[in-house]
Amino acid sequence: MQTTTPTRTRRSSILTRTDRRGFLGLLACAGMAVILPWRPAHALDAGGARLLIDRSLEEVYQVINSGQPPAQMYQQFEAIFARYADVDVIARSALGPAARQAGSEDFVAYRQAFQGYIGRKYGKRFREFIGSRIEVTDARPLKSFFAVTSVAYLNGRAPMEVEWHVSNRSGQDRYFNIIIEGVNMLASERAEIGAMLARRQGNVGALTADLQQAG
Repeated sequence: MQTTTPTRTRRSSILTRTDRRGFLGLLACAGMAVILPWRPAHALDAGGARLLIDRSLEEVYQVINSGQPPAQMYQQFEAIFARYADVDVIARSALGPAARQAGSEDFVAYRQAFQGYIGRKYGKRFREFIGSRIEVTDARPLKSFFAVTSVAYLNGRAPMEVEWHVSNRSGQDRYFNIIIEGVNMLASERAEIGAMLARRQGNVGALTADLQQAG
């Protein structure tokens, strides 16, 4: 997917690649596909795209600052992920060509396992972001979707510009990708899942079993 690379300021020694991936995970779980009860079906606009991101971030920070045990936090992050992001699109992108070859039951099982995997994988790093904040700054049309920009202020690190891609092609307003300092969520997950699938010789069922235990 072609994307606009965010502005890079004071890059580098302050924020490592591992830091970026951890923060990417935090944002990913701010979102992934149930109907938002507070919004009827409608044509997506910049205001709606921006509201989606504001709402997802609000819920994420409520969980981060709740002081709950890790297992409960992971479950809530998975639920937020399912509520605001297009899990189906992200899961299919991560699986790649194998998604077209998998049977419907196999894909549904994989998708559910992928959702739980994301919640656990990134939930383990959430404590690193207590006290941080993200401000949504703009929303604009980009190709067939909307790009919502925001600035992340992390403790002891330079501010980062974060871009969210929001669409309603699934019938509901959902975000389907995040770009942070050139780190593309779809590409990152595609590489991770692709490597896991390769270790299982392309067996989606075996990959699903691995995802149920991973993260």
